[in-house]
Amino acid sequence: MSDALNRAEPVPSAPVLGAGVTVTLEPPMARFSLRARTPEALESLLGVAVPRAIGAAEGQIACLGPDEYLLRADAGTKIASGAGLPVAITDISDRAVCFTVAGPGAAALLMTGCPLDLDRLAVGRAVRTLFETVEIIVIREADDRFQVEIWRSFAHWLWTALTTAARH
Repeated sequence: MSDALNRAEPVPSAPVLGAGVTVTLEPPMARFSLRARTPEALESLLGVAVPRAIGAAEGQIACLGPDEYLLRADAGTKIASGAGLPVAITDISDRAVCFTVAGPGAAALLMTGCPLDLDRLAVGRAVRTLFETVEIIVIREADDRFQVEIWRSFAHWLWTALTTAARH
């Protein structure tokens, strides 16, 4: 039955332009929360190398903790269950949405509500943090480009906070 439902995105699809920054809702994507006793177990399952250091992001996979990974892929992507391997896989595709914050003012905009100095976050790094009191995952893709993963239930609030700050 859920296949027949049309999910409405929680924020507008049109980008918001501000002074030195653009905030954009990314298209839907597949997301998987991966837990594994060893990185080798995930590599066996996925057939690709996984980042070893907490905070490292390689390709579509970010290492968020000692045994925790986030896999982001094209919408509709399926992965094996991991039966028989010391792994746990949870499809969280519908739980979150992704915003791209890009432009020379991207880090400054995110730091209006984030306690981290994102100017020091290296390209290719991922970090779980807060924006004010809401948990987000920030992935730095370039010097002036970040992807922000936010739970769908908080997306409208974060969109409003970011786009209001971007316009001022």
